[in-house]
Amino acid sequence: MCVTWIGHASFLIQTSRRNILVDPNWANWMLVIRRLRHAGLHIRDLPGIDLVLITHAHFDHLHRRSLRQVADNQTIVVPNSVGSLVENLGFRSVVEMNWWDTLDYEELEITFTPAKHWGARVLADRHRAFGGFCIRWGDRSVYHVGDTAYFDGFSEIGQRLKPEIVLMPIGAYDPPSCRDVHINPEDAVRAFCELGASTVIPMHYGTYRMSYEPMHEPLQRFLASATEHGILPKVRVLTEGLPEVL
Repeated sequence: MCVTWIGHASFLIQTSRRNILVDPNWANWMLVIRRLRHAGLHIRDLPGIDLVLITHAHFDHLHRRSLRQVADNQTIVVPNSVGSLVENLGFRSVVEMNWWDTLDYEELEITFTPAKHWGARVLADRHRAFGGFCIRWGDRSVYHVGDTAYFDGFSEIGQRLKPEIVLMPIGAYDPPSCRDVHINPEDAVRAFCELGASTVIPMHYGTYRMSYEPMHEPLQRFLASATEHGILPKVRVLTEGLPEVL
């Protein structure tokens, strides 16, 4: 298995036979928010993409221009009521999923998981679903958590899906009084421990300034908490664009 962090929540996940993109986003500007770190890969350097997964409709996860550029008559999987946002971008088929739905896609098994977040594209648009994806093939699995605050569902996800590798968000949590939709670094470590996985890769930090914590703080706090809980050997910190073979 090979995992490449493109930046923010965007990943290229490669098995021996399939190339999967999750939340692909090459935007230099998200409305008025500027990208602070370049994407790790150019779109032109991607391998042929077999499947695209979108965790929710927020602009930093569902970027229509990026999707139009990667669309090549393949399947895209989205949460329930998000299909209308991607159906005209060049994909062969659009699959919508609810929590705990499972899709068998050739040798891949894709399960859509719960999260504590929200899915609106615009303020009046509260009907769209949101979540994460656990991707399994053979005895290997990767769980992209999506956007979430800490909630009591991580233990159940771990028990039901037994993920091996977790792509865990750690940023955009300050101020906590009004950001109870993104997990903070300490709770990210707690969630990972409850999942019972073997490897954690932090994400959703350092690319866009989406809240008030210093840009260096999420990873610093995450590593400190991982050390305190004795899981630092399970942490893999990726550099954008550098593939990690796992």
